[in-house]
Amino acid sequence: MERRSADGPVISGFAGRGFRVDENVYEGLAITPQRADGWSPPPIGELTESDLTPLLALDPQPEFILLGTGDKLIRPPLALTKALAARGIGLEIMDSRAAARAWGVLRAELRWVAGALYPLG
Repeated sequence: MERRSADGPVISGFAGRGFRVDENVYEGLAITPQRADGWSPPPIGELTESDLTPLLALDPQPEFILLGTGDKLIRPPLALTKALAARGIGLEIMDSRAAARAWGVLRAELRWVAGALYPLG
């Protein structure tokens, strides 16, 4: 059996309120197959398309964005979901721990996705 692996940043665990990616820890995380960066998101009820600009700049655009909403699943504004859908980008919403685990699975499948993870706690 041939094993495939994806290049790019790997979320290897949790550290305090954040996520361990390679040799760094980020409390809020914006992650693409190409890079990982710290992210300081607004309250979830105020999240807009412009808050995701670095993820939307990915070329080609991501299939969908994993949105980790912190310790529990919280729905973002419907306007955000509609704005992303208008671009042909899906939005998968889950708590941030689940989103971090999903990132690893999806990248192992070589899926072209992006992630925006709110801090834990």
